[in-house]
Amino acid sequence: MTPLIAPSDLAALLDAPRLSERPVVLDVRYRLGGPPGKADHDAAHLPGAVYLDLDTELADPPGAGGRHPLPSHDRLQAALRRAGVHDGSRVVAHDDGNGTVAARAWWLLRWAGLPADRVAVLDGGFAAWVGAGLPVTDEPSRPEAGEVTVRPGGMPVLDADGAAALARRGVLLDARVGPRYRGETEPVDAKAGHIPGALNAPAVDLAGPDGRWPAPEVVAERFSALGVDDGPGDAAAYCGSGVTAAALVLAVEHARLRPPARPIALYVGSWSSWSADPSRPVATGAAP
Repeated sequence: MTPLIAPSDLAALLDAPRLSERPVVLDVRYRLGGPPGKADHDAAHLPGAVYLDLDTELADPPGAGGRHPLPSHDRLQAALRRAGVHDGSRVVAHDDGNGTVAARAWWLLRWAGLPADRVAVLDGGFAAWVGAGLPVTDEPSRPEAGEVTVRPGGMPVLDADGAAALARRGVLLDARVGPRYRGETEPVDAKAGHIPGALNAPAVDLAGPDGRWPAPEVVAERFSALGVDDGPGDAAAYCGSGVTAAALVLAVEHARLRPPARPIALYVGSWSSWSADPSRPVATGAAP
C-alpha cells in the first residue's frame, strides 16, 4: 500500500477470501472541542472498522508535552490489540474526510514499527467511502484481539530544542491555518504566533473540497517550493498539538520527495507545548 488508498481499492482488499488477508480498519473520526467521534461510528461505519479515540488511545493525557503527547507504549499497544492489529497486519485509518486526523494514526503505526507498505490513510475518508456507494453498518465490530508488539522509534521525533535548531538550519513547517500562524487569533493555546523561522504550510490545503488528495506531482510542487527535497537538509513539521502536522509528513511521502525510510520529522509537542513555555520566543506576522 502507498500512504493513501482509494475507497475502491480498500473495498477490494476487504473482500479478500481469507480474514487474515483483510486490512484492519481504524475509524479515528474526531472534532477539536468534541463531541467525540464515537457516536458517528456507532451510527454508521465501514464493516469491521474499530473506533479509536484520539484523546485517550492515540495520545497520553495533556501536560508539559502538549495537548496530544505521544501515547505510552502500553496505551498504544492495548488500543491496537483491541482493534485486532497483529505484527503482520495491513492497517488503514480514516477520519471524516481530508485525512488530517487519520494521518496521526498512520504516523503512530509507523512510529510503532509497522512497515510503510502495510499502513495507509483512506483518501477522502468516510465521506468518500459513502460517496462511492460502498457499504456501511451500525453493527458493532468485535475483532479477535491482536498480538502486535509496539516498538517505538520508527519515525523521527523532535523536542522543542530540536525544533528551534531545525528552524535555523533547515525547513520547519507549521501546519496550522494562516491566521493562527500569523498570530491574528489563537483559540486554543497560551500564546498566538509561530516558532521563529517556521514556514506556514496549512494541512487543510492538502486535500480538495471533496477531501481527496491531488496527485503526487501536485503535492511535490507545493513542498518543493517550501524547500523540502531529498537532499541532505533536514525538514520537520509541527501544528497545534502534533496531530495535523502528521499529514505533512504523509504528504511529503505521498509526493515522493522523501522515501519511507527517510521521512521528515515531527515535533509532537507542537505549538501547545512551545507556547506554554514562557522562555520560548514567539514570532508573529506572515514572515518566518
